[in-house]
Amino acid sequence: MFGANGLNAKDLVVLSGGHTIGNSHCSSFSNRIYNYSGRGDSTDTDPKLDRAYVPTLRVKCKSPNDVTTIVEMDPGSFKTFDADYYKLVSKRRGLFESDAALLSDPETKAYVERRINGPIEEFFKDFGDSMVKMGRSGVLTGNNGEIRKQCMVVNS
Repeated sequence: MFGANGLNAKDLVVLSGGHTIGNSHCSSFSNRIYNYSGRGDSTDTDPKLDRAYVPTLRVKCKSPNDVTTIVEMDPGSFKTFDADYYKLVSKRRGLFESDAALLSDPETKAYVERRINGPIEEFFKDFGDSMVKMGRSGVLTGNNGEIRKQCMVVNS
């Protein structure tokens, strides 16, 4: 999807950094902490997720069917736009499988590591550049698209 829209591996890692802000419902990642491969036992968790982090997540998400509880995506700084998310990813503590996938490719893993030790200003610039790039992909104009008067409602 990223490549088809003119985005590259760096853009993927940079935009994933948006997970530094906000929360997620347990239902978006509970498959990683409950019955990951279908064995049905309590040790059946995603092997790409830090085993020591699983009990913390299970305290918050009490069952695999929890659709109401929310968890901070970047505990400790979930209201701050910073690069701390990358530290969590490197420790295998990202909530989503897409976070874990950043470590499975040498190019994306290298960028994760650069964000941990690099200047925050570089991350801010890269994030802005990638957001603009993403915002320009697949733009519909004229009769092919519309600018909504209210973002959640199709114009009539």
